[in-house]
Amino acid sequence: MTNSRQSLRIAVAQTTATADIRHNGGTVRRLMRDAASERARLVQFPEGFLSGYAKEQIQDWGDVDWPAVRDELEQTAVLAAELGIWVVLGSAHPLTPPHRPHNSLYVISDEGKVVDRYDKRFCSHTEITSFYSPGFDPVVFEVDGFRFGCAICIEINFPDLFSQYRELGVDCLLLSAYPVDEVFEAKARAHASINTYWVAMALPSQTAHLMNSGVIGPDGRYLAQLDGGEGVVYADLNRPDFDMWFEKARPWRDSAMHGQIYRSQRVDDPRSTDRTCL
Repeated sequence: MTNSRQSLRIAVAQTTATADIRHNGGTVRRLMRDAASERARLVQFPEGFLSGYAKEQIQDWGDVDWPAVRDELEQTAVLAAELGIWVVLGSAHPLTPPHRPHNSLYVISDEGKVVDRYDKRFCSHTEITSFYSPGFDPVVFEVDGFRFGCAICIEINFPDLFSQYRELGVDCLLLSAYPVDEVFEAKARAHASINTYWVAMALPSQTAHLMNSGVIGPDGRYLAQLDGGEGVVYADLNRPDFDMWFEKARPWRDSAMHGQIYRSQRVDDPRSTDRTCL
């Protein structure tokens, strides 16, 4: 790792998603202030939170007040600059009609600028046929020497996406979701450990009966997790605590995948090539 900073505090929200965009925007800014007061440098929100998530809060995009979405996003950006905090905010992103919106995560810097936007690449059957247009690119950005990647919900079922982010050198993957089963949590913990990076999960309070928002370490164990309800959970991404994972496990696994350490030990032995022998 080449990062100079050793620790970074992030905040992960668990909030009740609604179809009321103004209410959602007010909640975002209230929790941004809470996060800033706790010295967090970044706060993450669930999938589709600002606009409402299709199939749940939204049944028809024609019902969405898109000017309100834009206005709330602009207010959020202004406050991010005032507080000096990064924001990763889930929302639908409208395209030019008749194209369907993207299911997105806006990346807002501590200068109040939308510096990037992650558009969900792998959508469910219902999403891709009725609600969303897919994205195609990974998003990686840096805060104080820590590299972050973005993913959304059902993408947890595509391991290549998570390994791609490892290859891009992320320290922490921001996974915003609206999960539908308990096994989602097991998959997130496995991806964290296999790829040796932190995974931060921002989930709506509607799914707290399945699991809660939290931050998983590169060892697959929770650093911090909410205990139901609504609120914000904080975690310090402390690199020395996981020195073995970042400095030894990840480089060794990358070397193992390349394969030369095994090819160099290959033997020329008939008892090896004959797989039917006893």
